[in-house]
Order: sequence, then structure tokens, then C-alpha cells
Amino acid sequence: MGLNWGHININVSNLEASVSFYEKLGFETFLPCIPYLNLSRDSEATVPDDAARALGLSVGSRGRACIMQLDHSFPKIDLTELSENNQREPLSNHDLGLVRICLVSEDLAGDYEALRNQGVRFLHPPAVCHERLAEVAVCVDPDGALIEILQVYLDRWGPFLG
Repeated sequence: MGLNWGHININVSNLEASVSFYEKLGFETFLPCIPYLNLSRDSEATVPDDAARALGLSVGSRGRACIMQLDHSFPKIDLTELSENNQREPLSNHDLGLVRICLVSEDLAGDYEALRNQGVRFLHPPAVCHERLAEVAVCVDPDGALIEILQVYLDRWGPFLG
């Protein structure tokens, strides 16, 4: 099978607030639209019927969206603001399914302070993990999606890497 990373979709309630949040994490706009869904950041549009059905959306779904990237690499993130009113809260770490995405930091303490100073909310200050193999902190986007920020110390992973 020839699969590779594409994107992670994050549904948001306010596209501009979410773009601003992800820019604080270092993301930049890759495309101000999602062309295959007929959605753009600038104005609300209708998702084509076949695409809506394939994605499990209601036919006639409307919204706005853009694609963001970190360091010109994959996966990208699609931020999608849909007009539908039946949206639910995001999953938490206690739920099944995709509950958080993880970004790697080379200076978690510094990144944590810089992000907090910009108003980013964290669940808890950075914590040292098992055997001091990593440090972790989890921040929360404007809609409650969890973003793990991890500093890994691979030089301590020898016994686990075989």
C-alpha cells in the first residue's frame, strides 16, 4: 500500500480565532482554501454534494476553511468552520479515537512560557515523564482540541530502542 501523510482536519467554531491560535504555535497558511471542498477562508460556500456525502456531512453543508502547515512539512492541518449547529465538544484524553495531536519542541519550558504569555491555555505546566525520557505539556485550542507539546530526550532511549 502506498499511503503517506496528508492532513489532519480540525473543525472549529471561529476560523479566524483558530488561525490566530495555530499561528502562535508556529503554523502558517499553506492555502487560504481547501479547493477540493470548494471552501475558502474569505467567504462561506457550499461543500459539493458528493464530497459532503463522502465525508459524512449533510448535503448542502456550508462553511469556510484553510490549510495550515508547520515547517513546510506534512501532515498539514485543515481548519474547517462549518455552519451546522449540531457540533459536539471535542474528545478528551479519556475518550476513544483521535484525542490530541503532538508537536515536538526543542525547548518545552521556553515554548510553554512564550505561549502562556500569548494567552494560550494549558492543562498543566510541563511535566517530566517516566525515566526522564521526555517532558510534556498539553495546550487547548479555542474549541477545546488538545495539542500535546513534547520534548524528547532520545539519548536516554537506548534500552528501549534495542
